Amino acid sequence: MEQSLNGKVVVVTGALGALGRGVVPALAARGAQVAVVDRAPAQALEGAALVSGDVDLASPEAAQRVLADVASRLGGIDAVVNLAGGFRWETVEAGDIATWDLLYGLNLKTALVTTKAALPHLLARAATQGGGRIVNVGAAAAARAGLGMGAYAASKAGVARLTESLAEELKDRGITVNAVLPSILDTPANRADMPDADFTRWVQPAQLAAVIAFLIGAEAQAVTGALIPVTGRV
Repeated sequence: MEQSLNGKVVVVTGALGALGRGVVPALAARGAQVAVVDRAPAQALEGAALVSGDVDLASPEAAQRVLADVASRLGGIDAVVNLAGGFRWETVEAGDIATWDLLYGLNLKTALVTTKAALPHLLARAATQGGGRIVNVGAAAAARAGLGMGAYAASKAGVARLTESLAEELKDRGITVNAVLPSILDTPANRADMPDADFTRWVQPAQLAAVIAFLIGAEAQAVTGALIPVTGRV
């Protein structure tokens, strides 16, 4: 039986990409009202109750505006899933220092800014209904960076530390904070970049979505500060 999310309002950032197209319908199928927030222009997305496009989630002002709008239109916010992010492969020797700033902004700063903007709404909901949730998307590669993965792994390691610290900060205030750590996701972009790989070993977006849904649900109330590997057979 699929775990019910009972009409909970869930904000998912960066959901107009390949991963979001797996996560949003999965959450909606479990009963969530899903609000999508993305830097890309707004477009229809299966399962989304609300789509807000052209939002710079590295901007505190923009994040505050869009989350206040979501809370007003959908009646509050129960959970935030920070999917927004990016990837670049390059060595330190041949690469650009600007890549480190870019990935910090895409992977860590968006999660931080979105979470900070969401906290008043999550705390208000937790005070009346309980069960606020924050789920971040980290990366298995953050535990040990491979060749060309320095900037990406460093930014995702920051996501892990943010998750742990915020879990401690909020553990007595009704909000859990966890992160999923996927390996290679089976997306069109990854297939194009690695055409000779065995795709069956990779993580399907729907598989990652199932773990995220569990962390949002009532059964995960005792789980906080966890960094959960979702690595398939990689």
